[in-house]
Amino acid sequence: MTEIKPKSVSEIKGMDFFIPNYQRGYRWTEQQVKDLLNDINEFKQENNNWYCLQPLVVKDREGRWEVIDGQQRLTTLFIILKFLSESNLYSIEYQTRKDSKYFLNNIDKSKKEENIDYWHMCKAKQTIDEWFEKEKIDRDNFKKKLLNDVKFIWYETNEANPIKVFTRLNIGKIPLTNSELIKALFLNRSNFKEDADYSKIRLRQQEIASQWDNIEYTLQNEEFWLFLHEKGYNNPTRIDFIFDLICKQNKLELKKEEFKGIGNDKDRTFHYFYEYFKSSNNDDYKKCWQEVKKIFRTFNEWYNDLELYHYVGYLIECGEKVDTLLEGWYNSKTKEDFVKDIKEKIKNKIKGCNDLDATYEDKTKCRPLLLLHNIQTVINQNKKQKDSKYGLAAFYKFPFHLYKSEMWDIEHIDPATTNDLDDKKSQEGWLNSFLPYCNDEDLKEKIEDFINNKDKGDFEEISEKVSAEIEKMEGKDDRLSDEEKNQIWNYALLDSSTNRSYGNSIFAYKRECIIKKDEGVDSNIAFVPPCTKNVFLKYYNEQPNNMMAWKRKDAEAYKENIYETLKDFGVTKIEEEKSNEQ
Repeated sequence: MTEIKPKSVSEIKGMDFFIPNYQRGYRWTEQQVKDLLNDINEFKQENNNWYCLQPLVVKDREGRWEVIDGQQRLTTLFIILKFLSESNLYSIEYQTRKDSKYFLNNIDKSKKEENIDYWHMCKAKQTIDEWFEKEKIDRDNFKKKLLNDVKFIWYETNEANPIKVFTRLNIGKIPLTNSELIKALFLNRSNFKEDADYSKIRLRQQEIASQWDNIEYTLQNEEFWLFLHEKGYNNPTRIDFIFDLICKQNKLELKKEEFKGIGNDKDRTFHYFYEYFKSSNNDDYKKCWQEVKKIFRTFNEWYNDLELYHYVGYLIECGEKVDTLLEGWYNSKTKEDFVKDIKEKIKNKIKGCNDLDATYEDKTKCRPLLLLHNIQTVINQNKKQKDSKYGLAAFYKFPFHLYKSEMWDIEHIDPATTNDLDDKKSQEGWLNSFLPYCNDEDLKEKIEDFINNKDKGDFEEISEKVSAEIEKMEGKDDRLSDEEKNQIWNYALLDSSTNRSYGNSIFAYKRECIIKKDEGVDSNIAFVPPCTKNVFLKYYNEQPNNMMAWKRKDAEAYKENIYETLKDFGVTKIEEEKSNEQ
């Protein structure tokens, strides 16, 4: 049976603790020691509340307590109590270094180089000495608070194998995030002095906690989160993102020296809010919480608005910072002014690829324009649907979460070059892509023999016949030149797995792959971008006459649609330039 209860530091005096060898040694940093000292010092005991330390997980070994988790704080508190001349202490023995027990009782700086544990213990002792000297702390009052108002969550387990418990707690362990530490600052009862009634205080705390959970729950939605953020955010809690924005822009208006003093370590945001709560009035938590809700409401409004969702999401994907967009939003008088402003930003994002007749040897330069074409297409479809007799709202959003998760490439629709086909694997892949469209039974048999008997057959002879069949099937006329194949009308967005799967295969095979993916036959991706699907279905050409090849009329129709869709964003083409000159 597991026992869980609060236990004050004074209640563990006289206990004998044992640190087993499956744990690492003492490793707390100077900042961690300072944080603990500051937290204890700032804590105010009111109405029987107490300062809660993280769990101390132990197992009873016949009156001797095996520490499974919590040894870092336990050791630090021991050093603090020794500094405060507390005579009746608990004892700590370390299985890995038995002499550490004696060193801990009489820390000798001259021996700190003997091993890493001693070094960290000496550093902790030095930090404690300097902190008390600098802060001019009343030692007796501090010791009284430490012994009586500071409590562990005592977690006593009877698990037969404590290593299993340690493994569950520590392998892949996620440390407390800044937001979890900040939450404790928000819910501290000293913030609610305007309410003398304890039940009202609890109600207010529960209200904040409920709103907090709702924000975190929304941010955990991948569709919502990856609209605002890139992949690779490792914090388990995502409300940290909002607190980081507040800290970065000093929204709570810390004084210059206070803001400078919060440092630049991983806990910078926590230090920012700690300084705010330390120096603020009792009810200033309201201002802070209002700022959090204001940013979250903005994100919600962006997410639920057709144009804002797509334009903001596009800009973030193109590298625009969220804090810059927030400032633009707050400084705009109306939503229309903000949309106008971000459209100008979008124009700047596609300046390097807004000439539809230019040649791009580096096809990746076309990514901003092709992505915008897909996004504006979705916006236009939504507007048409909303204006229909049904009066429906947005029926489809461009899924930024999938776009960011599935590693998109820019690929030629009609291959710009033929494969070198200088290895068996690429040779077989190319022949396999053609095989379903081969109507010559003799050639089909030769291809199958080559594929099934890897060491037999003359590939050069077979490839010449296959190339002749492809040319007959696709036709020589009305094809793009090699230079024209590197223009925007021959590029489309494709996920990396699709791109690798067909490489420079014939158009008919690519088209089949896209259709299968859109039908869900291929489980590697979750969706096909609308413009990519339209390209391979030849949606833009009102009279497609050959579904086996990408012809000039198909490419021209595709380019014309890009122009019509994006002309308000400054895209140009030769016909437009000639018209302007006249």
